[in-house]
Amino acid sequence: MTHHAPPHFTPPTSTTTILTTTTAHNKMQIYYYTESSDDQRAPHLGAPLTPADLEPLGVLAYHFPDLSSVDALATSRSYRNRDEITCSPAAMGSVYEEKVQMFFQEHLHEDEEIRYIRDGRGYFDIRGADERWIRCALEKGDLIILPAGIWHRFTTDEDNYVKAMRLFKDEPKWTPLNRVPELEENKFRKEYVQAVAKATAQA
Repeated sequence: MTHHAPPHFTPPTSTTTILTTTTAHNKMQIYYYTESSDDQRAPHLGAPLTPADLEPLGVLAYHFPDLSSVDALATSRSYRNRDEITCSPAAMGSVYEEKVQMFFQEHLHEDEEIRYIRDGRGYFDIRGADERWIRCALEKGDLIILPAGIWHRFTTDEDNYVKAMRLFKDEPKWTPLNRVPELEENKFRKEYVQAVAKATAQA
């Protein structure tokens, strides 16, 4: 079955060449998350998936070995600001565990989320259309784009270290809306659900 990303999720035309050449070398590990009693930072390895399996969900996954490709993508998507965050006990001190648990709470954002891994490793878990968790293991050079309205969470891996670049259209911010039933009526959540339904119908 051929996957078609809905129009709302289609990457801008101006970066088509860049994305085509870099995704050919994308070895990002993507798979269904297996529930167990293991710590959230364990692999929880399940059945394998590919970046193409993410497209109907509006999630785009790439590998950019250098910053020039990231710069081009940021320009095409009107991202004007960026910062870098290091998640590790050394960088965060005593609040590290608290922060990691906070990031792992299922939530959505009302704007697109782009993360580019500069060093280390981390996991983004996203909810599939069937409510199953899909785990994306990001390493140095990997970039992921999550659309507004998608349920997701993040954690470091068992090495407890990741350095990531965050890209923003406006001033840097990170505002999670933790999952509660009422958020299904959120404007951005409803738009996202409609876009996924359209993509599924076209597949």
